Amino acid sequence: MGIFNKPRLRSHDRREDMPEGLWIKCPDCGAMIHTIELKQNLQVCPQCSHHFLLDSRERIQLLADPDTFEETETGLISANPLGFTGYGEKTATMREKTGLDDAVVTGRLSIDGKPAMIAVMDFKFFAGSMGSVVGEKITRAVETAIKEKRGVIIISASSGARMQEGMLSLMQMAKTCGALARLSEAHLPYISVLTHPTTGGVTASFATIGDINLAEPKCMIGFAGPRVVKETTHQTLPPGFQTAEFMLQHGLIDAIVPRKELREKLARLLGYMMPL
Repeated sequence: MGIFNKPRLRSHDRREDMPEGLWIKCPDCGAMIHTIELKQNLQVCPQCSHHFLLDSRERIQLLADPDTFEETETGLISANPLGFTGYGEKTATMREKTGLDDAVVTGRLSIDGKPAMIAVMDFKFFAGSMGSVVGEKITRAVETAIKEKRGVIIISASSGARMQEGMLSLMQMAKTCGALARLSEAHLPYISVLTHPTTGGVTASFATIGDINLAEPKCMIGFAGPRVVKETTHQTLPPGFQTAEFMLQHGLIDAIVPRKELREKLARLLGYMMPL
């Protein structure tokens, strides 16, 4: 072997005691990112600013003033009203695995001293799908905001209505929108934050009717998926279709806000919009 030749590394040469899960590959730029660095950067790729998914607890910690978050409506869990095979067992497994009651966490908090009610959807619970519990918790959060004169912030990340609950899940679209209409009548603000992905019945209801609609960069926003849209319309979809940037250009959202700037943006908007 020449002195300048080195043997090629092989996958089985990796040390057996090397712990798993220390590095994550960015799906956008391909960079390998250490999990500690990614966590310190709020789950945003330091190379290309790709926004990884955040769970509900992480988002609340990012936004809330210290020691101000008070969770509400705990203990609500999904029934199986349609007798869908295996649904009860699957939701029980989800609760055990995630530590969540369902796909949304609600509660009181303050952001830079501004009081608000927040509802944060969590994609790791049943892909953030909206069933009866999600609709009920969001509705109760809005009703609490009206009673206590608070603004409302809803952070969406959802695959849409939960098919295992059928029409009962679709009813949550009307119920949440009705509650938000009463919030508007009380002259209290509603700020919607769309994150990746926000689709289906959530997009078609409360996620897109905010007084202000914000979105994280490059997140997917849509009703049906691109393949379904293309097959239905028989049209070639434009570049960037169903991204936050496309929706901003076409007027569905008001601003794209990087994760690092979201807390400051929400605090400023609440300051502008809350009644004196």
